[in-house]
Amino acid sequence: MGRRGKIHYFGRAANPPPSRCRIPHVTQDRRDPAPPRPATAAVLAALSGLLAGCAALAVAELAAGWLRPKAGPVVAVGGAVIDRTPAAVKDWAVRRFGTDDKLVLQLGILAVLALAAVLLGLLALRYRRTGSAGVLVFGAVGALAAMSRPDASGPLDALPSLAGAVAGALLLYTLTGRLRPAVAPADHCDDAGGTPGWDRRGFVLTAAAAATASAAAGVLGRRLSTLHGRDAAASRAAVRLPAPASPAPPVPRAAAPRVPGLSPFLTPNADFYRVDTALVVPRIDASAWRLRVHGKGVARPRTFTFADLLDRPLVERDITLTCVSNEVGGPYAGNARWTGVRLADLLAECGVRPPSRGGPADQLVARSVDGMTLGTPVEDVMDGRDALLAVGMNGEPLPFDHGFPIRMVVPGLYGYVSACKWIAEIELTTFDAYDAYWVRRGWARRAPVKTQSRIDTPRPFARPSAGMVMVAGVAWAQHRGIDKVEVRVDDGPWRPARLAAEDSRDTWRQWSFPWKAEPGTHTLTVRATDRTGRVQTARRTRTVPDGASGRHSVVVTVE
Repeated sequence: MGRRGKIHYFGRAANPPPSRCRIPHVTQDRRDPAPPRPATAAVLAALSGLLAGCAALAVAELAAGWLRPKAGPVVAVGGAVIDRTPAAVKDWAVRRFGTDDKLVLQLGILAVLALAAVLLGLLALRYRRTGSAGVLVFGAVGALAAMSRPDASGPLDALPSLAGAVAGALLLYTLTGRLRPAVAPADHCDDAGGTPGWDRRGFVLTAAAAATASAAAGVLGRRLSTLHGRDAAASRAAVRLPAPASPAPPVPRAAAPRVPGLSPFLTPNADFYRVDTALVVPRIDASAWRLRVHGKGVARPRTFTFADLLDRPLVERDITLTCVSNEVGGPYAGNARWTGVRLADLLAECGVRPPSRGGPADQLVARSVDGMTLGTPVEDVMDGRDALLAVGMNGEPLPFDHGFPIRMVVPGLYGYVSACKWIAEIELTTFDAYDAYWVRRGWARRAPVKTQSRIDTPRPFARPSAGMVMVAGVAWAQHRGIDKVEVRVDDGPWRPARLAAEDSRDTWRQWSFPWKAEPGTHTLTVRATDRTGRVQTARRTRTVPDGASGRHSVVVTVE
């Protein structure tokens, strides 16, 4: 025993002093010492969602480019949206956006996906697994949409959306994991460094790598999609249209007056309107194309190849086409020189008879390779008009946008019941037995073109100088012909316009009206009379269900 008041311990103490904590093994940690601020974490989580969404779409596009471009999620979902959109909304989209309606739809889908990706990123910041699972849900929606399309090729169409969803979910799970603080061991003490923070370096590296890989996958996917159409482009380039057995007569010189601002008599292919539901234009190899003719009253069903049709006598005709979505004075009308095979002759060879001759079928259902269906009256196809299976347009093979390799052209009917592009099948049936695509969506079964006229020049709200002003435009009443066009200034009398020479009753007719314009604001109105004596009605109707009616007017200010 030592001095009083002091106790000496020999060896190991029996009761060592208590320690507040064990000093952990110190390792180099890449994590920041504190988690990100809530606002910063929310921004980075939203960015994580966007990166995951981009990765999902890029992987899906890559898979679709490898398998089938039309199986991509944006195209599949866009097609499903178009199919389920009410007719009135579609009509509004065509009026509002014109031929850019499909681009607007795709941009809208991408905007919705971007918003959903941001929300899933924010959700994953707190509920990591739930947010990542949300990406899989969107992938399932894309897969179902791809498999439900009329032109779906099988279960493999679901693969692009599913592959993209898995990639996006894994990336979101990884990125949000970098943002979440690491869980500290229970026996770590505050003075040993506190709760470790987020992995800033790991987040930045993962995000950068994901963005780079997504961009590369997207570019490669687009490249693969382009390669899918290479054989089709080569087959179109190799087509040499035979000289028609029945050529179109020359366009009379007086049929196309030279008036500045007036639409050309023949519409160039690049300017011809396009209104359809195809988000991706079908590119078909002509050597692989087939047309099947079958159905009610077809005594001899047949399948034709592209070469079969080129070997037949070809007919060349000038025909004006009009879309039922064309508003009064609208741009969705065009005139072209079409080359093709008489559809009536082909049907007759298959044993088809029109209803007027005892045939049991009154409807011809044309099916496109993209699943679109159009119903055409058999009587109209076989009544002697120049209904064609067209192979050429304005002296060249059909452009892809306008139906290569084969499309239907039937004068006198709106396009939605007669002008099937990328046609692959003709089935004879009845109107009572089957409703085609647009009929199921509220449009009329039978749709003869209404008599219409349009002022091309002067343009609305133009400011011409006082004096002689040439008013000019076009009028059409396909398969009936235009007999007269009249113009009215303000509330004055109707005055006859000068009619250009007629090419045929199946084409539009140009007209002009010399107007002695006086200063002030004036309203110019046009009306046409067809060969049946029917005057274009003043009653305004919308395009649904069987085409717009009314008279076109423009307001101008003469200076």
